[in-house]
Amino acid sequence: MKLPVLSMMVLLVGAPAVVRTQDLESTYQSLKDAEAKNDAALVKKLSAETSALARAAIAEAAPEAAEEKDGWTKRVAYARDVDSYSEYALYAVAVKSQPATTVDLLAALEEQNPKSKYLDEGYAYYLYALSQAGASAKIPAIAEKGLANFPDNPDLLAVLADHSLAAKQNDRALGYANRLIASLGKHPKPEGMPEADWERKKSTSLGRGYWMAGVISGEKSQYAAADKNLRAALPLIKGNDAMMGPALFHLGVANYNLGKMTANKAKVLEAAKFSDQCAAITGPYAEQAWKNSAAMKAEAAKMR
Repeated sequence: MKLPVLSMMVLLVGAPAVVRTQDLESTYQSLKDAEAKNDAALVKKLSAETSALARAAIAEAAPEAAEEKDGWTKRVAYARDVDSYSEYALYAVAVKSQPATTVDLLAALEEQNPKSKYLDEGYAYYLYALSQAGASAKIPAIAEKGLANFPDNPDLLAVLADHSLAAKQNDRALGYANRLIASLGKHPKPEGMPEADWERKKSTSLGRGYWMAGVISGEKSQYAAADKNLRAALPLIKGNDAMMGPALFHLGVANYNLGKMTANKAKVLEAAKFSDQCAAITGPYAEQAWKNSAAMKAEAAKMR
């Protein structure tokens, strides 16, 4: 991150401003040096100090004299840039560190500014580092806290959707899954991430979101929603039998019921096709899917 290099002669007006700006300049330079060396402990210390000095400068009251306002405006703008860099330094070192250090630095960033733009991307590293550092139990609470500031963050939504589903909190899981799908439709590619990596990650997350929304909707007998979401999920979960089995099973049930409600023979036969495909996948849904298929075909034979 490039910060503006401002003339000290322009910036400094009065002895207190001179001292504050000199302190900020010195601490900021030390932080840059520490970040360049990936010195995590020093970056954590200096980031907090730099931010405190920068915020003090930002809070400086505007001067009444017109001739002093230009210098004040530049000092405040500079301090804002330095404060932003203090957050970036924590993030930059965190994502290159071992899990325990990543957790420590991103927790410090969260405390320093819970709305930092670097946390929006940093939470993916934070949550993964927590799992690698043996602190998985902390993930749901941290994700909930982060979501309050970044309600469209797909990493946080995906974690909370999975956690809610595992806890059998299906209504919460469905809500998070629907929010995940919506967020991925508008979330920009993270800065610095290769396009192919982003598309892969987005497809995986979308597949999980559609699958979860579809399966839960199917279990709630919301057949139209189940059909819509599971059809969207199929191409994204191809090759994942653990997800494909339930998806095909609920697609069969949903289409059978939709076909019966609308006297649509083609839809009932499509339901039987989905059930046959499910029956071909070894797993807990196979036997019931086979029975369902036979009943669906018999029902279709009675329809015109």
